[in-house]
Amino acid sequence: MIVARDLLDDVIAHAREEYEAECCGVIAYQDLAPGGEGQALEVRRAKNKWASPKRFEIEGDELYGIYKDFDAKGWEIGALYHSHTHTEPYPSQTDINYSREWPGVEWVIVGLGGDQPDVRCYMIEDGQVREVELEVL
Repeated sequence: MIVARDLLDDVIAHAREEYEAECCGVIAYQDLAPGGEGQALEVRRAKNKWASPKRFEIEGDELYGIYKDFDAKGWEIGALYHSHTHTEPYPSQTDINYSREWPGVEWVIVGLGGDQPDVRCYMIEDGQVREVELEVL
């Protein structure tokens, strides 16, 4: 995924603001070419219905509203993002299980376990985790 610095900064700010629980949200993107990387267009913050430091989920009605808005603009949901408040930004088993509902969607994770936030991007397919490049412009 290709993302502008200001959009990525918003994701990191969200993670810091919601530090007591995992933050979560959605990133809209547009394909640059078939089979190519996606270009991030907008970050949409969402509420973690669990307000938990160990898991996240976006309420169905809120997610549907985000989807409808993106679709009206000709965009797709390119990534889900969330934070890991005390650990490295690697998909947990809970993330891997939840990813089955989101085929073809990338996972951006902000790790807040170190001195500075660490942001990574993954594709999770059939329970297999593969890190993908997160190119910041």
